[in-house]
Amino acid sequence: MEPIVAIVLVLIGYALGSAKLINEGNEALVERLGRYHRKLKPGLNFIVPLVDSIVMEDTTREQILDIKPQNVITKDNVYLEVDGVVNWRIMSMEKSFYKIDDIQVSLTNLVMVELRANIADRTLTETISSRNQMNQSLLQVLNQVSSEWGVEILRVDIQRITPPESVQKSMAEQQAAQIRKQAAITTAEGEREASIKRAEATKESIRILSDAITSKPETKEILRYLVAQENVEASHRLGASTNAKVVFLNPGMSEGAIDQMIGDTVGTEGIGSPSENGSV
Repeated sequence: MEPIVAIVLVLIGYALGSAKLINEGNEALVERLGRYHRKLKPGLNFIVPLVDSIVMEDTTREQILDIKPQNVITKDNVYLEVDGVVNWRIMSMEKSFYKIDDIQVSLTNLVMVELRANIADRTLTETISSRNQMNQSLLQVLNQVSSEWGVEILRVDIQRITPPESVQKSMAEQQAAQIRKQAAITTAEGEREASIKRAEATKESIRILSDAITSKPETKEILRYLVAQENVEASHRLGASTNAKVVFLNPGMSEGAIDQMIGDTVGTEGIGSPSENGSV
C-alpha cells in the first residue's frame, strides 16, 4: 500500500512541477539541458521537470521607456536639455533574450546616442521647429537597430527641449521684436488704406464742388465764406495752444488762392469740352 501512495505522490509532484501557467500578454522561453527548446504561450503549458527550465518570461504588450533629461549640443554649439518617451514592444522573445543582455538599458543607450547625433546635425532654430521630423527620423533609425533585438519601436516623442536661460531670454526678445514689427506693418497698411480712402473722398468732393461751381456761379461766394470761417476757427485753435505763435493771415491772399483754385478746377473740367460759341 505504501509504495502505491508513494507512486501517486510522485506522479502528483511530477504533474505539478511540469504544469506552468503563462498569463495573457506574456510569453516564456524554455531551455532543455541548457539549450533553447521552445516558447510557451499564454495559458496552461507542460514541461519536463529536471530537464526543462523556464529561463525567461516577459510581456509582449506595449511598454514605455522614459528618457531622462539629457544634455545635448546643437550644430551651432548651443547646449540643450532634452527628454522624451519611447513606446516599444517585444516582437521576438527569443531575440530579445539571446541577442542582447539587458533590453531596457540597451534601448535607453541607443535612444540617447541617436538623439544626440540627430540634434548635433541641426541648429537651435531647426531643433525647436522640427520636433516632429526628429521624432520620425529617430523612429526610423531606432527600428533599424532594435529589429535585430526582436524589438519594435512604436513611437518616439521628444517632450521638452530646454535651452539655457540666456538663450531663452534672447528668443523671447526676438519674438517680441517680431510681434512689434508685424504690428508696425499692420498699422502702416491700415494708414495707407485710410490715406487712399481719404484721397478718393477728397477727389470726389472736388468733383462735386467743381460741378457746383460750373453750374451755379454763386457757389464761389459760398466757398469763400467757408474758407474764411475755417481760417477763423484755425486761428482760435492756434491761440488756445500752449505753444501758440502769432500768425497774421492775409485775407487777400486767401481770396486770391481761392480764385486760382476755382479757376484751375473749372479750367480742368472744361478741357476738351466745346465752348458756347463752338470753339475749343
